[in-house]
Amino acid sequence: MKTPVYLNALRAFEASARHQSFSAAAAELNVTPAAVGQLVRSLEDWLGTPLFVRGSGGRARLMVTEAAERALPDIRAGFDRLSLGLERLKEGSANGVLTVTVSPAFAAKWLLPRIDRFQAAWPDTDVRLDTSLKLLDFVAQGVDIGVRYGAGAWPGLVAEKLMDEEIYPVCSPAVRRSGKWRAPRDLTRAPLIHDLSVDSHAGFASWHAWFESVGVTPASASRGMKINNSAAVLQAAIEGHGVALARSVMARDDLAAGRLVRLFPEVAFTSALAYYVVYRPECASLPRLTAFRDWLRSEVREEVGRPARKPR
Repeated sequence: MKTPVYLNALRAFEASARHQSFSAAAAELNVTPAAVGQLVRSLEDWLGTPLFVRGSGGRARLMVTEAAERALPDIRAGFDRLSLGLERLKEGSANGVLTVTVSPAFAAKWLLPRIDRFQAAWPDTDVRLDTSLKLLDFVAQGVDIGVRYGAGAWPGLVAEKLMDEEIYPVCSPAVRRSGKWRAPRDLTRAPLIHDLSVDSHAGFASWHAWFESVGVTPASASRGMKINNSAAVLQAAIEGHGVALARSVMARDDLAAGRLVRLFPEVAFTSALAYYVVYRPECASLPRLTAFRDWLRSEVREEVGRPARKPR
């Protein structure tokens, strides 16, 4: 006798077990709670055993049975394998889609000015950019590969260092001409622009850390404009709103174009964080992923010897 396939019922069961709620599972699956309950009951009827211990009145939190708890890891692994199988089927498509996640600032300041070179090399691959500061679930949201900024450890993902980053103060040419910036301590009286795009406790460089590295103790290193987007931080500096603590990867093209100038280039301050290429280990051999990963590496290798791209 052929075993029936209850893929929708299994998905409803897995989501209900994860959320411990039919209602929350229904919201995730975009169906009604009644439909989720019916799918779970159909799976229980076929198996001949309950999967949840239900509270009275249906309002208590769902608790999976011991047998169901033991089965969940295999069910989840099965869905992961199905997702990977679909990705492999898509490899034969001439119009394959590569989903890439990066921060909005990295997209604007580094990736988008260079992405034409990848598109020229891989014209049959359509790049779909997901620009978000949130840490995405690669499986649930169909992400193939990403570039993340941090210490290099993200559960469930392979992380390969792409490039380090230097931190230094920058300002517009007009601000540079208007101030007497002879020594780092002179910046204690400057209007400062702060980058809040990464939590300070994660090792992200702050003005306080930069002043400390040059042996200066300002009365306050926290005053001034605060922005939670690194690209907007640089734009504020370009428009003359003050001195920003720039990230070298983001600021490179603006410096080359003369929109920004670096103050105190003799001061070296390397960030404890770096950029990493990240992807699921089971997807490591997918052709579109490896092509994009190799292209990113080649761009970084050539970065030093190639002039920064001028604005159009």
